[in-house]
Amino acid sequence: MPTPTVRRRAPKEPLSRRRRIVRLAIVAVSALLLASGSAYVWADTQLNREVDLGRAPDRPPPGKGTNYLIVGSDSREGLSEEARKNLRTGSAEGRRTDSMMVLHTGSGGSTMMSLPRDSWVNIPGFVRPETGRRYNPSQNKLNAAYSMGGPDLLVSTIERNTGLRIDHYAEIGFAGFVDVVDAVGGVRMCVDRDIKDPKSGLDLTKGCHTLDGAKALAFVRQRKQEAKGDLGRTQNQQKFLAALANKAATPGVLANPFAAFPTVRAGLDTLIVDKDMGLPTLMSLFEAVKGVTSGNGKQLNVPVSNTNLRTSKGSAVQWDVTQARRLFDQLRNDQPVTIAPQTP
Repeated sequence: MPTPTVRRRAPKEPLSRRRRIVRLAIVAVSALLLASGSAYVWADTQLNREVDLGRAPDRPPPGKGTNYLIVGSDSREGLSEEARKNLRTGSAEGRRTDSMMVLHTGSGGSTMMSLPRDSWVNIPGFVRPETGRRYNPSQNKLNAAYSMGGPDLLVSTIERNTGLRIDHYAEIGFAGFVDVVDAVGGVRMCVDRDIKDPKSGLDLTKGCHTLDGAKALAFVRQRKQEAKGDLGRTQNQQKFLAALANKAATPGVLANPFAAFPTVRAGLDTLIVDKDMGLPTLMSLFEAVKGVTSGNGKQLNVPVSNTNLRTSKGSAVQWDVTQARRLFDQLRNDQPVTIAPQTP
């Protein structure tokens, strides 16, 4: 009987260097897309959507374009006692506002408008949620609206005094702010004079510095050394936000999900948004901030006529009614803003 012929497979040719690189690239891209998708889903589930804009009474009608209210709060949540001491945040419980900005986007361009926290405004009547106690309408500083009734009352107060309907809300506390700055490796800022503020702990010499989270927090909080107090601080906040947005938008942070993850995670830790805010909307907000702070839009304070208005609640900031109303009308109708920025 003839012996069956056994066919042997020819040995595989070794992969060429080019083919190996192509395969590795395919694997790497696949892993990157998977990681990006997983990180996206994770980040979306981490959003703290506790603000319900829809339940506010007597809201102004929707305007053209989109209005975002961006709030920096002095919430100490997430800070240890040691961190509070090092950051000089004090030990006050609860949340107050250190900065408030309305960002408008639309076909008429983008505008970021700072609202000084000491603005003298009409606060609508409200019911304090935890006690059920009803409060009558009153005049007070804008910051008081947040202290008394949280984001809901703050939004209602801003809507009543500007006539602008707030479409989305985003708030970040002390801990999140510090962590974001540290996560991007610090932010470079240049100052035109020495600044030493014992209350915030800021101690900067004239020139350029890379601020870590703690120093950045002190920089955006200090106002005693500013010629126009609260107005000077709001301009510092806009200046820093521009530098932070530019740093966070560098290829090394945005293009690589693995590099961006610490920044995203840091920002989400104390981020509070409205119930309709999804991650795509949040990214649109970030892109709009980045655009305005890069020069593709306007940054300004609400026009004021008096920075030292004497009131029953102490010194306050009085808006220039005519100029402010004109600005609000332009934003509501999504028209190009013609109000010149006020400089401190």
